[in-house]
Amino acid sequence: MFTFDDKSGRSLTRRPEGTASICPSYVEHGMHKRAQPVKVWYWGPFFRHEAPQAGRFRQFSQVGAEVLGTDEPSADAELILLLDELLAGCSEVRLRLSSLGDAETRGAYRTELRDWLRAREGELSEPVRARLDLNPLRAFDSDDPGTQAVMAEAPKLLDRLTDEDAAHFAEVRALLDSAGLEYEVDPGLVRGLDYYTRTVFEFESGVLGAQAALGGGGRYDGLVELLGGPPTPGVGWAAGIERILLAGYSGESGGGPRVFVAVASPVRRREAFDVVRRLRGTVHVEAADLDHTNRSMKGQLKQADRLGAHYTVILGETTEFKDMRTGDQREMAVADVLKKFGDG
Repeated sequence: MFTFDDKSGRSLTRRPEGTASICPSYVEHGMHKRAQPVKVWYWGPFFRHEAPQAGRFRQFSQVGAEVLGTDEPSADAELILLLDELLAGCSEVRLRLSSLGDAETRGAYRTELRDWLRAREGELSEPVRARLDLNPLRAFDSDDPGTQAVMAEAPKLLDRLTDEDAAHFAEVRALLDSAGLEYEVDPGLVRGLDYYTRTVFEFESGVLGAQAALGGGGRYDGLVELLGGPPTPGVGWAAGIERILLAGYSGESGGGPRVFVAVASPVRRREAFDVVRRLRGTVHVEAADLDHTNRSMKGQLKQADRLGAHYTVILGETTEFKDMRTGDQREMAVADVLKKFGDG
């Protein structure tokens, strides 16, 4: 929370993020007594005090998801995959991933890094020098060329992890690998809040320019206890709705192809409705539609063209799959069509 007086002298308090609110609610409402882990999500308005920038507003909307009560790396991986699914419609998305280790490891590294940077203080930007004592890890976020050159040679926290923390990070990566999710291990990735431990991650979009972040988060195993609750591991993320909209509606192709389902045999009309519903439920299809006006087959194909369909599924005596860009058409079972787009 941050509190300030507005121009009329009123004292206003605003929330800048959601995780620190979830943690005391988890204790207050007895969720720590339930079978663990507990999974929660939130959505709402949040506020920042710094000057607005492209895609960064004083009042903005966030959606977030948290898993409390487990330190298993599978929870980290599950949440990362959930956010990846949410961002499937955005353009030029990449995932950065790292680990901060436990609080003791991070504290020792913070001291090491601060001393290392003090010896090179003259090469750092003024904002970085001003916060060396408060949080030297934020030097990794600097866009100053001189500071970036220094940080490229700085000691890395990933090289200081305990065996247990390194194994945790390796398991998170193995689970993401098995799911086929691409990522970049970035030793310079740090989160803006000090309560993070172990896994940290951030999704970015190349269409957003310098302010590229779409959403991110990480593990915060000591936060519930810090806020007065019992020792409770936790992991979560938050994503900015305005950022997602900017990245998803940039004028470029979003989360996949558009598919039209045409009906050549009236007895398959209900089936066409079900196929469209299932296609809309996949993460690999941007849009799916069908004819609601009993057009002829020729009229339905024209409608598919008008809607910008990449593929048309034709339900007649057999099922045909047509590539609208090349004209190629071949017989394909409905189950195989759905499987092609991630259903089944």
